[in-house]
Amino acid sequence: MTNTACIALTTRLPPVDMRIGPYELQGRVLLAPMAGVTDLPFRRLCRRFGAALAASEMVTSETRLWRTEKSRRRLDHAGELEPRVVQIAGADPAMMAEAARRNVDNGAQIIDINMGCPAKKVCNRLAGSALLREPALVAQILAAVVAAAKVPVTLKIRTGWSPDERNALAIARIAEDIGIQALAVHGRTRACHFLGNAEHDTAAAIKANVKIPVIANGDITSARVAAEVLQRTGADAVMIGRAAQGQPWIFREVNAALGAQKVFAPVALAEVRAIMRAHLESLYEFYGDDTGVRVARKHLGWYCRQHPGTEGLRRAFFAAATPDVQLALVETMAEAGAAASELAA
Repeated sequence: MTNTACIALTTRLPPVDMRIGPYELQGRVLLAPMAGVTDLPFRRLCRRFGAALAASEMVTSETRLWRTEKSRRRLDHAGELEPRVVQIAGADPAMMAEAARRNVDNGAQIIDINMGCPAKKVCNRLAGSALLREPALVAQILAAVVAAAKVPVTLKIRTGWSPDERNALAIARIAEDIGIQALAVHGRTRACHFLGNAEHDTAAAIKANVKIPVIANGDITSARVAAEVLQRTGADAVMIGRAAQGQPWIFREVNAALGAQKVFAPVALAEVRAIMRAHLESLYEFYGDDTGVRVARKHLGWYCRQHPGTEGLRRAFFAAATPDVQLALVETMAEAGAAASELAA
């Protein structure tokens, strides 16, 4: 939760009409796809707070693996706002094309291609950001998916394989020529993983050289940072990932900062409590009680991180074994946060 009494921004940015295919986006801030995080309940929550798009967790292009319960949940779009975005990952053009076709048949309205994941298990299979070292293969995959999907296709990349191998601009030009309709750029190389600070000069260079929408990603941690990155890069939008964990209302704050509202107050404790309860209940409904409780633990930890005075409750949240206990602890958490706020006043 934002801990200051208010946030004031002096920069006003002109509105930008960003379209992906037939879809006009309502806002300039998107939720980044994150494995193990952006499940259907979290996507719905972030969209409710103003995320203009919320892509699914990464789905493998190996369709034979889709029979698992984990994959079934990743392919679930029930009650999701349009346009529905599914991110796919793989290294074989034919398999990626088939995965795109099947996801569109299942309700996907935009296909996003992952060429940004730095995880070793993904890169070892020449997928994710490892593909940035193979521009010819990148072109084959993009062409196959664009031809097969029959819906808009977007791409998420990093700036390159390593600081000595930055080729994001070349990849962006390939993507635009093939028909990719928007490009998200995480401001780190694969070698950087999530270390150091993200740089957005690469996104600015890409924006200056292509006509498709460009989305800046990496270390967008607040409304102020979002506004600064948009102004500095000229990007059409920003994408928020880790900063949304435990504070899904960050999208509302960014939208307010980029609009007419220059000053806004932090989220009240009563609203935080209601958000947490609704989020937990959606997890129990989606996963069932046992799995829902386990999935909820990380989210509860992230909410504690944003909620001063509640850090000591994290152990209790992780020990809680039933929905009733977790929900009761949410009430305790709100009381602890209120007490901490009074002491700080």
